[in-house]
Amino acid sequence: MLAAMDSIDDLFKKPNLPNNKRKSEYSRDPNKVYKAAKLVADEDGRSNGMATVEDGEDDDDTEAGPALPPDEADEDPNDEEGRFFGGGITTHTADVLDFIDERDRDDEGEPEKINSAWLRKVALNFERKISKNSELRAKFEDDPPKFMGSEADLDADIKALSILSDHPDLYGEFAKLGCVSSLVSLLSHENVDIAIDVIEIINELTDEDVEAEQEQWDSLVDAMLEADLLNLLNDNVSRLDEAEESDRAGLYHILSVLENLSSRPVIAESVGKDTTFIPWLLQRVQRREPTVSQNKQYSAEILAVFLQSSSLNRTIFIKADGIDIVLQLLSPYRKRDPTKGTEEEEYAENLFDGLACCLDEVNAKTKFVEAEGIELCLIMLREGKMSKPRALRLLDHALGGANGAQCCQKLVEAAGLKAVFSIFAKKHDNQTTEYILGILSSMLRSLPANSSERIRLLGKFVEKDYEKINRAMQLRREYASRISAVDQEIQLQKSKMSTEEQVDRADQWLSKRLDAGLYSLQTADMILAWLVAEDEGARTRIRSLLGDRDEGLEVLKATLKEQLDSMDTTVEARDVEFRDMLSTLIDYLR
Repeated sequence: MLAAMDSIDDLFKKPNLPNNKRKSEYSRDPNKVYKAAKLVADEDGRSNGMATVEDGEDDDDTEAGPALPPDEADEDPNDEEGRFFGGGITTHTADVLDFIDERDRDDEGEPEKINSAWLRKVALNFERKISKNSELRAKFEDDPPKFMGSEADLDADIKALSILSDHPDLYGEFAKLGCVSSLVSLLSHENVDIAIDVIEIINELTDEDVEAEQEQWDSLVDAMLEADLLNLLNDNVSRLDEAEESDRAGLYHILSVLENLSSRPVIAESVGKDTTFIPWLLQRVQRREPTVSQNKQYSAEILAVFLQSSSLNRTIFIKADGIDIVLQLLSPYRKRDPTKGTEEEEYAENLFDGLACCLDEVNAKTKFVEAEGIELCLIMLREGKMSKPRALRLLDHALGGANGAQCCQKLVEAAGLKAVFSIFAKKHDNQTTEYILGILSSMLRSLPANSSERIRLLGKFVEKDYEKINRAMQLRREYASRISAVDQEIQLQKSKMSTEEQVDRADQWLSKRLDAGLYSLQTADMILAWLVAEDEGARTRIRSLLGDRDEGLEVLKATLKEQLDSMDTTVEARDVEFRDMLSTLIDYLR
């Protein structure tokens, strides 16, 4: 058997078999085996690999042609199909084939366990591949064929790391071994295809679908950030050419990595502070395309995510003239709706979302007025379909807050009261109702006393026999009824719980009350309280409407008192004015 093993190379005329499992089986043609067996019957009859024929005297008794088949009793028991005479192969060849089959069985044994030992071996091999490729690239810089083989090996090892996403318990050790740093460093590799594959693997490892504990995910991401991941991703954006399919995919994966990382607000803020991603995203959403592409839509989505995550990011966006740019991008939707279910529909929604959260910033309100955002929103209210509720949301954010006065005044100047009250008079879904109530409440709060704009607003409430006040009271009753039903359910649950259990359930109960319309009830009561304080005729009508159900101004006062008591006394100074306003309104309701 040992002799057979030593002669494998001679038999197949090939170098030694590799240690790893063979990718394909060697084929053996039975006819060739048969011919070889006949030709090598005499080992001394070989010459230059060809069979030779000895000269000799003719023997008339010698039979021509192949020997007759052996009797059944003489047949090789291994020759099940009787295809070969005498078994068809020599004992020497059979031993060799048995040895190869044994090696195959060993290779097909138990799968390798994915554990720390496996990871250390993979890490060592990965570092070697990086070093080898780097050395060959430096040595044969002008002769690519000489280093492309090592590059292909490195690429294969990078892709193989995707298996770690199924084993997040190894993330911490993967980082400690230094492999995370090495992987991230490959983002600056001269071959952009290598960088793209690294981006894809980073995306897989950080994806939200990976069943990793927060500590495991953090250990991996922290190591990536220490290796300057954000700036390296930023650098790759500029060298990817979206005309190439692979580069388009690479850019998509960069956006996906950014989305994964933004689950930690501090990272989202670092993106704005330490990179140029926000200006780049703003440029990308402006690119003209025949139809909105997946990357354009995704860029708008990631931009909205970053703007929602950090005030710093919003400031950067505003300074980059983002308010005016996004308003121009939204302008086509004042009359035209994007096709449902398309990338364009999501693109438009993301632009609306990003702009809305920016309008809570003081500087953004000024920019919004200067860019004629109020006028565009009013056109959308009158003529838009898909854009109509989103325009309401923009106005709600723009007019809200302690610094919303200029937006409130601009809305009145632009003849927006008619459009706003037209919507207020009709029945809508809860979200639209919340926006419209927020707009009216903000105007009552922010328009200067005795100004022409405020007088025009109050005139809308009292005209046509106080029909707008009647509508506000109707909404108040609807939401009060919903909240009352939820409160009864909560009280029943409380009666069966200990004090400690009630504390644990407090947030859940608050969420149920908000879902039932608590914010809308509070806003409606705030509007009614302002009208009680502003106009004697309005005060009389509101008292009369409450009296229809044996109620008084105390119900409005109770709502505002609950809202005031629930406010965190440690909030920023900008909310001090809002608390003072609530206290003043409560005093008017005595």
